[in-house]
Amino acid sequence: MTATTTTRDHALVTTLRTTVTGDVIDRADARYDEARQVWNGLIDRYPSVIARCTSRADVIAALAAAREYRPPVSIRGGGHQIAGSAVCDDGLVIDLSAMTDVTVDPDTRTARVGPGARWADVNTATQRHGLVVPGGEVSETGVAGLTLGGGMGVLQRAYGLSCDALRSIEIVTADGTVRTASRTEHPDLFWAARGGGRGLGVVTAFEFELHALGPQVAMAQVIYPYDEAASVLAAWRDLAPRMPETVSPEIALWSIPPDPAIPAEMHGVPMVMVAGLHAGPVDEGLEVLAPLTRLGTPMMDASAVVDYATSQTGPDPLFPAGARYFFKSHFLSEFDDDAVAAVLAAGDARPTPQSLVIVRTMGGAIGRVGPGESAFAHRGARFNVSIDAGWTDPAMDDAAIGWARGAWDSLTPFATGGVYVNFAGLDDDSDRRAVFGTHAARLDAIQRTYDPDGLLAGAAARH
Repeated sequence: MTATTTTRDHALVTTLRTTVTGDVIDRADARYDEARQVWNGLIDRYPSVIARCTSRADVIAALAAAREYRPPVSIRGGGHQIAGSAVCDDGLVIDLSAMTDVTVDPDTRTARVGPGARWADVNTATQRHGLVVPGGEVSETGVAGLTLGGGMGVLQRAYGLSCDALRSIEIVTADGTVRTASRTEHPDLFWAARGGGRGLGVVTAFEFELHALGPQVAMAQVIYPYDEAASVLAAWRDLAPRMPETVSPEIALWSIPPDPAIPAEMHGVPMVMVAGLHAGPVDEGLEVLAPLTRLGTPMMDASAVVDYATSQTGPDPLFPAGARYFFKSHFLSEFDDDAVAAVLAAGDARPTPQSLVIVRTMGGAIGRVGPGESAFAHRGARFNVSIDAGWTDPAMDDAAIGWARGAWDSLTPFATGGVYVNFAGLDDDSDRRAVFGTHAARLDAIQRTYDPDGLLAGAAARH
């Protein structure tokens, strides 16, 4: 750090401590190392100061300090994003993780959600009324990051992406102005917030439309032996797009986790996992899902009627905070035999048991939103392939990241050229044209309109 930066940081911290009611944590604070950590243990950044905002007023004050002293700025919601965009080096983290309120109106079927909430918070509140927002697949994921990046999940073919459920957002733009963005107010900001990622401002509330589902749902979860991977993947490829839109089928090349409910001798054994959740009447769900159980010879079939909230928390232990992660993705319009072979080759080369290759089915409600109606640029895709490296030993960093990048490269010939912003690798992997497609120029123009001085430009660059 230079003398100029040290002087700036001292003044920035002093100002924040007189204007922000929440905790202001600098490098000298005993809580600093814990406060700068995010879910992905691969991320090791050292901000100058972390402002833990507890209200919209705190956010306004933090942005005012940022305008005065011009540090790099990052915005933290749930802190679960793969690239670790919640935290920056030598700058200001506007930390919203304390703003977790979720208020449900069952009569209007809407929910107002704070920017620090996680999907577990939303599911707990909405399921009391048998209602859902289409979220992700891990309940510890933050609502803000997932939604602003689009929001793929187990309900996507039935109800669309998380961003498709948005009715409005409350956002504090770089100049400190509080705006409500919806289809009728600041529609440009609302368009950008639905899949445009970061750099638009600081969202302080999300208003979602809710759908009737739960508390119980039917879920398929089937483990097939890895030596049947080629035939199961090909059969799944043919079946998945033909299944009712109430199901968003997935298939993963993975290893059996050390789950106490699974015999110990099976732990770590390579497998093919097929899964799907039925977004419809629970009494017919297992019948609808049954084709997913007949793709080969199952080693284990855990298909059952479960609580929706439980189905979302089940994967949490498989992706623990502090482990190291690197994800990259492709969208596919077609999934032909050569693409199947490339996925199989990637699965064969997985560097750790925690690493996986997962294919998700698109279409349905995702495609019924017009390609220009939101910033999410990949509505025409039929599949998404995610290459997810997971490991714990730092000595594995190069091998794990190298595997994911190599697998991604091998699948490029079969892809649309699009990349899911939430699975885009690290900062040096990001390509705005791949992430946002033909919407990139419009997004850039909107960001310049609401942030002409580039206060949040760094946050926008860190997808």
